[in-house]
Amino acid sequence: MSQMLKSSGAMAAATLTSRLLGMVREMVYARFMGDGWVAGAFQLAFTIPNLFRRLLGEGALTAAFIPIFKEKERTATEQEVWRSANAVISGFLVLASVIVALVILGVSAALAVGQFEAQTHLMLRLLRVMFPYMLLVCVAAVLMGMLNARGHFFIPSIGAATMNLVMIASVLWLAPVMGPELHEQIFALAIGVLAAGVAQAAFQLPTLHREGYRFGWVTPWRDETVRRVVRRMLPAIIGVAGYQVNVLLTQTIAFRVDAQIVASFNYAVRLMELPQGLFGVSLATFLLPTLAGLAAEKSYPEFRTLLRQGLGTLLFANLIAAVLLVVLAEPIIRLLFERGKFTADATDRATFALICLAPGLLAFSVVNVLARAFFALGDTKTPMKISLFCLGLNVVLTLVLVHPFRQGGLGMANTTTSTINLVLLAYALRRKLGHLDMAELRKALLPMIVAGAAAGATAWWSARLWERSLGHETLVVKIGAVFAPALAAALVYWLIATWARLPAAREINAVIRSRWRKTRIS
Repeated sequence: MSQMLKSSGAMAAATLTSRLLGMVREMVYARFMGDGWVAGAFQLAFTIPNLFRRLLGEGALTAAFIPIFKEKERTATEQEVWRSANAVISGFLVLASVIVALVILGVSAALAVGQFEAQTHLMLRLLRVMFPYMLLVCVAAVLMGMLNARGHFFIPSIGAATMNLVMIASVLWLAPVMGPELHEQIFALAIGVLAAGVAQAAFQLPTLHREGYRFGWVTPWRDETVRRVVRRMLPAIIGVAGYQVNVLLTQTIAFRVDAQIVASFNYAVRLMELPQGLFGVSLATFLLPTLAGLAAEKSYPEFRTLLRQGLGTLLFANLIAAVLLVVLAEPIIRLLFERGKFTADATDRATFALICLAPGLLAFSVVNVLARAFFALGDTKTPMKISLFCLGLNVVLTLVLVHPFRQGGLGMANTTTSTINLVLLAYALRRKLGHLDMAELRKALLPMIVAGAAAGATAWWSARLWERSLGHETLVVKIGAVFAPALAAALVYWLIATWARLPAAREINAVIRSRWRKTRIS
């Protein structure tokens, strides 16, 4: 458990850096384009190539590739390990290039012969510029998977920070020279996406070079490693990415209703992704190669123990995050986004979306981990089937809810279907393993919920007191309106968890004390 916290903790620190820069990027975006139709067109266009980053970089490709790479490390020579990796990279370079070419040709043909509304026309033009990002992310995903399998978690996680820096620079320095109107300047952001993809892939190479890796073309067509990766990856694309595919489909539906809904909802998604990426993705990324190693050795008791500990830590960390996102949604969005073209009305719209979406944070994160457990066991079909069902349900709920509740309806649909996804995955995994050995985790749930409820009440009362006493007119007061209630709530949550001797709290306290002692000694 301690090793998991240390390894995923280092990666979480890198992920935090990247996510904070990502939040700065969203703040720059909000000031630059607000939540109008131009913003909606860009957000939907970016969602499509960005989906491949989620699927590959944080999902299917790494989930399929890492267990096979770890197996190769045990059974093959170093030369064969790198040769197999190059075969996978070569195969995806070809596949991604073909897909990119077909999509660009299809979009270009549609623009040439079709008659579209202004927002749809702009979205397609932006998509045509940004879609080659898919090819770049395929390469970056394999490189990140190789580094994770070799025990490097910090460098791949910090690599996304370079992506955010490039995208921020595109707004600050490139956009002003693209033209006087927002619909012209927005293309600077599309160019920034491509440059960011190059930077993220290149960032992985020095560490891999020190590990002994050298790229060389390997014909992939008959390579057994490529075939195994593809066989595992195809169902895993759907299995691990139900939430991401849901976001794309629901945003497409919402875009047809009103492009503004897409932009408002997207700001809420970005806020929720900060804790989800910090804790959920970090732990899931650490757990996959570790669980895969235990599964390869058929050490199933240790497999269950590690999974239980990982889920306990994840629930403990993300419960307080979900509570604070719901209770403090308005002051958080006001502090981060309300400036420039992002008005007070935009704050109200994004607040409603976040309140409806944030309760699903626990489900989103746990689904990520449970899917990794299936992949470590070599089963990608079960998550795929469950995700397909939830995907269809989410589309139906979106169609029902988006008209009366607009961006809030998207949040309700995603939260509901992700919770159902969690329940079905847990049930299927229990049947697969015989039992999950979750008694200790179930025992911890009640005091954890009590601590979360107390923290939420503390945050709510503190926020109302702050608003009545000081308001939110200046930047300093806006900062206090977020951090004073959040710190008070976090203190209450931590004290109750420590008093209740929750396992996750004990482990985290132990790691903090250990590092504190080392710091004092040094």
